Amino acid sequence: MSGHDHDHGLAAAGHRRPLAVVLGISSAILVVEVIGALISGSLALLADAGHMLTDVVGLTLALIASVLVERPATSRRTWGYRRAEILAAAAQAAVLLAVGIFVVVEAIRRLITPPEVASGAMLIFGIVGLLGNALSILLLSRIQRGNLNTRAAMLEVVNDALGSAAVLAAAVIIAATGWTRADAIASLAIGVMIIPRTWKLLRETTDVLMEATPRSVDLEQIRRHILGVSHVHTVHDLHASSVASDLPVLSAHVVVDESCFHDGHLPQLLDQLQQCLAGHFDVEHSTFQFEPAGHADHEHGAHA
Repeated sequence: MSGHDHDHGLAAAGHRRPLAVVLGISSAILVVEVIGALISGSLALLADAGHMLTDVVGLTLALIASVLVERPATSRRTWGYRRAEILAAAAQAAVLLAVGIFVVVEAIRRLITPPEVASGAMLIFGIVGLLGNALSILLLSRIQRGNLNTRAAMLEVVNDALGSAAVLAAAVIIAATGWTRADAIASLAIGVMIIPRTWKLLRETTDVLMEATPRSVDLEQIRRHILGVSHVHTVHDLHASSVASDLPVLSAHVVVDESCFHDGHLPQLLDQLQQCLAGHFDVEHSTFQFEPAGHADHEHGAHA
């Protein structure tokens, strides 16, 4: 017996247009910053361009995922393509983490041996990047809550905006003082901004793929709530995981009074349990197997 959430993927269509616009902006910024890095010799601009490359790849994946999640479930894929969101977010995080590590290593090398940097060109291209990222943030801020895929896109664009600000600061310092190590320090700052947040996102997506209990779900508290329902004796095989970032699911074997199987009380009991989960724990997709006390003797390998 189970309860179902019929709103899966309804927000995806609303996400698609802003993601497409931001993808176009990010692609343009990428081209501009690569040209700027070649002209100025700035690692900070190149780091921002590398970050923009992951944006373009990530946003492309996000756009594809926003289409896939709307595809209907089939007998072969019973959840449809809901997990496409998680795969896209994990790919974004993995690539961005590699870029962050590269930027940090290269920045350290340039601190030791700083090359010449054209601060004027660096300043101009930094301003272009910052304006483009500000527009992208405005668009994504309307859709990024509650979805790891769009949160990943928002995270990357915010980091890019901070990176552009660091580029501008370094350009001003180099123009005013001639201290070219400012470019390497700005690059190091960009790398430091990228890695911790990206690691957190990668950990969250890995948790979903490994079917770990969602952080928002307290299984022991849920167990206590279920045991507090009339006619319930024990609970076992209690599992919670996430199909997607906004779709937690739970299943449990619930041992109830023998009389519940004869007096028609099970439908009412099912309603009570599902309302409890949806109301107290925001878990709207739950599956319960009701059992009489003696049924446990016929099960093998039952979990706590």
